Amino acid sequence: MRAVEVCRTAELGGHLKQCDRCGFEHPSYNSCRNRHCPKCQSMAKAQWLLKQTSELLPVGYFHLVFTLPHELNRLILAHKKILLSLLFKAVSETLLEFGQRRLGGTVGIIAVLHTWDQTLKDHFHLHCLIPAGALSLDHSRWIGARPKFLFPVTALSQVFRGKFLALLQQAFDKGKIPGANNEIKASRQKSWLVYAKKPFGSPQTVLDYLGRYTHRVALSNDRILSLQNGQVTFTYRDRKDKDRLKSMPLMPKSLSAASCFMSCLMASCASVTSASWPIAPKDTLSLNAASCWDSIPLCPKSPKGQPTICCENSPASIFLVVLVVRREP
Repeated sequence: MRAVEVCRTAELGGHLKQCDRCGFEHPSYNSCRNRHCPKCQSMAKAQWLLKQTSELLPVGYFHLVFTLPHELNRLILAHKKILLSLLFKAVSETLLEFGQRRLGGTVGIIAVLHTWDQTLKDHFHLHCLIPAGALSLDHSRWIGARPKFLFPVTALSQVFRGKFLALLQQAFDKGKIPGANNEIKASRQKSWLVYAKKPFGSPQTVLDYLGRYTHRVALSNDRILSLQNGQVTFTYRDRKDKDRLKSMPLMPKSLSAASCFMSCLMASCASVTSASWPIAPKDTLSLNAASCWDSIPLCPKSPKGQPTICCENSPASIFLVVLVVRREP
């Protein structure tokens, strides 16, 4: 948080820019380069895009999105490393299987994980950029796919669901994920949907879209409309209403870590836990977040009733952050 506060200020030093014509001088302060800062990471994003673009093949590309049902959100937040690893494994196995069965070769995959939606609620899905074809199994030739069709979406969805739930059941049977039986049953009864389309423009367009999330925080500055009486109003695109731009206030139970840290000015303590805190005491307001990469020790001043499970010793790489804001009397 301190890195974000002092970003591009005199505290980090800087240099003086001078016009070579009129002599006008302007101070330019250094940036913090923190990956959670909404103003930084532009250079890192450009370098990532350059590397990914250099690996693109001179063929068409398809954009596929594999989404986990929200019935699994509780399990994912409690066991992030295991569940998200299973997501990558199930998606890759599904696409490789379809590539061998329907194209007779091996497909290439660029996959990027997203953990929230436009309104900053938990929404775990994997974006995949896939070339329109496959490399033959003997690596001797390229097998092209149809220009406007890669794989049937319904079959993809069914195989993806079967592979993920089979992997999840194995992890449950081995005791790696306790208490997952109800979520597994609920997920089996639900239809899973894989979204597929040909990228608009070019594969570089999709890469640029993915780059906004690999090197940016959940809530960028240009989406914030106002801050009044401690409430932040931001913009979002409603996918169910023809992608129209709308606005909404930040809801306490749907905040990313970055937006919590930037907008929560009255935070008195922060703690990390591997399980969500479903019921908050009456004198507090709990804010859930799911995209903080730093481990923070449990706060000794936390109110009674807060979970005692600490993620500091957990192998998970993403933690659930609970900010506790004390209400003024």
